[in-house]
Amino acid sequence: MKKQHVHLRKADREFLETLVSKGDLSAKIYKRALGLLELDRGKSYTAVSKTLQTSVHTLSARAKLYREHGLQEALHDKPRPGRPIEITGNQRAKITALACSKAPRGYEKWSLRLLAEKIIELSYCEQISHTSVATILKKMN
Repeated sequence: MKKQHVHLRKADREFLETLVSKGDLSAKIYKRALGLLELDRGKSYTAVSKTLQTSVHTLSARAKLYREHGLQEALHDKPRPGRPIEITGNQRAKITALACSKAPRGYEKWSLRLLAEKIIELSYCEQISHTSVATILKKMN
C-alpha cells in the first residue's frame, strides 16, 4: 500500500469535495483543492503533479501548508504587501473638481502638468506627477 502524503480531516475532505463539485471556482483554487484530495486518496506526488500539470515542489509546498496551518492557508495565498495607496478618495475628488473648473488666466484649458503643479500648490497632496493626474482623471470618467 502506498504511503498517504496528506491525511485530511473528515470536515476538510467533505468541504473540498463540495468545493470541487461546484463550477464557480478559480482554476488556482480548483487545482489546489483537487491536489489535496488526490494526495489524501493515496496518490503519489508525481502522479498528482502530472495530472494537475504542476510541479512536485508546488504540490508538496501546499501539502506542507495544510499540515502546518490548515485548509484556508493551503487553498489561498497570503495578501501581498504591494505599494500603499498614496492618493485618498477625497484627494481624487478635489483633483477631479479642479480639472473640471475653469483654467487659470492665460490658459485655454488645463494641461496635465499645469494640474499637477496646481494640486501641489493648493496642498491637495505633497507630490504628484502629471501621469498620476491622468490616471486619476481617466478612472473618474
